[in-house]
Amino acid sequence: MSLNAIALNCTLKTKPSDGSSTERMLSLIADELKKEGVETETIRLAEHAILPGVKSDEGKGDEWPQIREKILSAEILIVGTPIWLGQPSSVAKRALERMDAFLDETDEQGRMVSYGRVAAVAVVGNEDGAHHVSAELFQALNDVGFTIPANAVCYWVGEAMGSQNFIDLKQVPETVQTMAGMLARNTSHLARLLSNARYPGEGD
Repeated sequence: MSLNAIALNCTLKTKPSDGSSTERMLSLIADELKKEGVETETIRLAEHAILPGVKSDEGKGDEWPQIREKILSAEILIVGTPIWLGQPSSVAKRALERMDAFLDETDEQGRMVSYGRVAAVAVVGNEDGAHHVSAELFQALNDVGFTIPANAVCYWVGEAMGSQNFIDLKQVPETVQTMAGMLARNTSHLARLLSNARYPGEGD
C-alpha cells in the first residue's frame, strides 16, 4: 500500500532561500522513504503563523489548523529540529504544544485522533545533544498518541564549539545515510502494520 509522510521542518530560518541543515536532513530521509513507497511533503513551520496555545485552533490568524489537517491525513510524521542551547528548537516545541490538544480529541472508544500514526525524528546541530533532543521529542510524540518505531531517529552533530553545519558537508557521512535508510524502512513497515490493524479502544 502507498503511504504518505508529513515532515515538519522546525528550523528557526523563515526563508526557504536561507540554507537549512534541517531541510537537508529531511530531504535525505524523504529520499529514503521514497524507496519504501512513501511520498513526503515538508512544511517549514517558521513560514507559518502558528499561534501559542494548546488547542487545535487558536482563532483568527492561526495557521496551525491546516497543518494539523495534513498531519492527520498522513500515516507518518517526521519532526526535524536543530539543536539550540541543548534543546529542540522553540518552533518544534510550539508544534508539540499544539498537538497536546490530541489528548482530548478522542473517539467514542477513547482513541486519540493521532492513533495509528507513526512518528520519527531528525536532529542536526554543532554540539552533542542529539540523544537528549530525540528523547524529548519521542516522549512528547508518544504522549500525544504517535507510535515510535525502532531506530526512529537520524541525526548529525558537528564538533563541539565548531562552525561546520550539516548543510556544509560535501558528502553525507555513511553512518548518517545508514540511519536514514533504517528510519525509512522501520517507519514505513510499522505504518503499514498499523494501517491494517488499528489500536483497540475501550470495550474492545
